[in-house]
Amino acid sequence: MENQRIPDKQYKQILEHIAIPCVDIVACHNGKVLLVKRTNEPAKDLWWVPGGRINKRETVEQAALRKLKQETGLTGKIEKKVGFYDTIFDKGPFPDLKTGIHTVNVVFLVSILEENPEINLDRTSEEYKWVDKIEEDYHPYIKQILKDSGIFE
Repeated sequence: MENQRIPDKQYKQILEHIAIPCVDIVACHNGKVLLVKRTNEPAKDLWWVPGGRINKRETVEQAALRKLKQETGLTGKIEKKVGFYDTIFDKGPFPDLKTGIHTVNVVFLVSILEENPEINLDRTSEEYKWVDKIEEDYHPYIKQILKDSGIFE
């Protein structure tokens, strides 16, 4: 399914009034998880997981695999649904956003299908790294979903 671009003016109005349904992907390969450094608000310059909005007429599973491919160039297999979470930020993609941004996230544990994954980041991220433990300086949301995914037990 194609990315359904919403014009900025309309998207800003939507963000001012409702929570946005999203997916996040805990992408694992050989016991490690892929983190990306975000280039946009919210969570700009933080280590995060790939993810984003769910398009209309797209299942959450389809959205997760689409966002993984879009943001990293990787293909994956959904292993399990980790859970449902909220993220609320004061800053969003528009500097004059009054109400901040609220997302409701369905998080999936996804195994990477490529034997030797080559990451091709899109414009939403500037760096990536594979991690094998939860670091103290990660955002609380990232620490929680990594813990709940059970990948580092």
